Amino acid sequence: MNPIILRRIAPVFIALFLAPFLPTASFAQCGSASWYALTSKTASGERMNPAAMTAAHRSLPFGTKLKVVNRRNGKAVVVRINDRGPFVGGRILDLSKAAAAKLDFIRAGHTKVCLEQMK
Repeated sequence: MNPIILRRIAPVFIALFLAPFLPTASFAQCGSASWYALTSKTASGERMNPAAMTAAHRSLPFGTKLKVVNRRNGKAVVVRINDRGPFVGGRILDLSKAAAAKLDFIRAGHTKVCLEQMK
């Protein structure tokens, strides 16, 4: 078959016939994250534990598990959403101090991250 025709037909074939069998894309987002270490109650009602692997996100449901990757050093951690925030413009996630330590950005205070929802 002509390679030019094949290049035009392949995406249509995938979209029509293979897409229903491919896994659905989960939530993914990239942006800036910071950390916080309060001990007050979170929006979910539980007490904030700076030693736990938790995070605050503006809209994801409580209990959602996210894989967070530090784009500057490649380190990754899995956190559970238990709070709302961040309330600083331009940030997409607030992490507990323990999660920030695993991602190695305590001293910097914020870093660039990518989030991926765990199934």
